[in-house]
Amino acid sequence: CRYCFRRHFPYGEESALQQGWEPALQRLRADTSISEVILSGGDPLSLGNRRIATLVDALAELGSVRRLRIHTRFPIVLPERVDGGLLEILERTPLASVVVVHANHANELDASVAGALGALRRAGVTLLNQAVLLRGVNDDADALAALCERVFDLGVLPYYLHLLDPVAGAAHFDVEAQRALDLHRELTARLPGYLVPRLVREIPGRPSKTAVVA
Repeated sequence: CRYCFRRHFPYGEESALQQGWEPALQRLRADTSISEVILSGGDPLSLGNRRIATLVDALAELGSVRRLRIHTRFPIVLPERVDGGLLEILERTPLASVVVVHANHANELDASVAGALGALRRAGVTLLNQAVLLRGVNDDADALAALCERVFDLGVLPYYLHLLDPVAGAAHFDVEAQRALDLHRELTARLPGYLVPRLVREIPGRPSKTAVVA
């Protein structure tokens, strides 16, 4: 996405297709305290099902890994990608599967998206949504509340609401932190707690998201 730090990641130099999975698998074998693996960065569902199956099977064989988390925008922008082959992979793996989708506005969630999300749920996948707060797109409480309620209607739990990453060419989408906090407080007043996503931002170099607080 144009508003994400990952647009600057050197994918051509770091492609898993070029290097293979083995370095990551070796690290996982050496550190049995790691119980969850995240596939993210770019979009893992841009890989074919055969490659995904190879990786998922290798992760399941490790024993110490119990959960697989996939961050993807494909179920929102190309719901047809959630095909029988992908569903079979996620349904048969012994790993607990979590798919984090990325919808910013309720208008993105049409019948085809609903079908893809429903198929993932029937395959036993836990679904979460992350959104980015974008000026002129979803920077009002009505739009955010509608998004949270719509994704929940489709079996997806609101997870993160991100402040914009400060990347070149995206400043026109920026929402100031104080405005974001005000919107988040209004959401908290309007919705039950489980429908209110956590307000966070990504700070380069930090190992996890940083909560945005007053």
